[in-house]
Amino acid sequence: MRDVPVAEVDGLDRAVLAIGTDYPHDHLLVWHEHRRAQVLYAANGVMQVATADGSWTVPTARAVLIPPMTRHQVTMTGVSTRSLYIEPAAVPWFPARCQAVDVSALLRALILEAVDMEPRYHEHSRDAAVAALILHELKDLTPLPLDVPLPSDPRLRLLCETFLQKPDIHDPPARWCAALNISPRTLARLFRRGTGLSFSQWRQRACVLHSLQHLTAGMPVTRIAAVLGYENPAAYTAAFGKLLGRPPTAHRGPDASGVRFGE
Repeated sequence: MRDVPVAEVDGLDRAVLAIGTDYPHDHLLVWHEHRRAQVLYAANGVMQVATADGSWTVPTARAVLIPPMTRHQVTMTGVSTRSLYIEPAAVPWFPARCQAVDVSALLRALILEAVDMEPRYHEHSRDAAVAALILHELKDLTPLPLDVPLPSDPRLRLLCETFLQKPDIHDPPARWCAALNISPRTLARLFRRGTGLSFSQWRQRACVLHSLQHLTAGMPVTRIAAVLGYENPAAYTAAFGKLLGRPPTAHRGPDASGVRFGE
């Protein structure tokens, strides 16, 4: 199915539904939720998925698992999606919070095939076998560190959300302490408790993931490094590779779709 609202087919008696959708550039899919579990795959472009827990930046050929009834919004940058909507009972192992994942070549082919299947596929048909194989493949996905967790503390969360609008790798923790009127030790404790990361780890992850949108838009690495405040492109490239396992050039523009993490 293509460009069909999931609400129109949600009630079908099939474990797996697949829908392909093309979005305008810089499209915002406002806050919503689904009864089914969703595998949101980026066939092209970069998606930014936001929930109450944080944000996930998902480049081309990756996916994010969205649990049932999880409120989320999605910012699309030149995106075509291929979504799987799955009955919760068929995926009891599904994560309790969103999770970005790598997508194997086999699963990618299955997702693309499923989009062209009849939604009411017969129980013992080839299409039913494709759906069953999809469920098997989904169990073995490799998680990726593409999320920026957000703390629940309202004042710290506001500073984090403001930072995400314009990340700076050298934004000093002293500025955050002054804004919150707390000590460096308290800031460190709040960050660890609220995000699971240290302040410097969170800041670096936010900067690197923010850069994925610039890379997809074709911005030169030298320019991206300067925008994020890195001393030089080598420092940015090293930080990018440490988090994502590939250099920034592997994720630039339309050629990024053939590159997988860890290869």
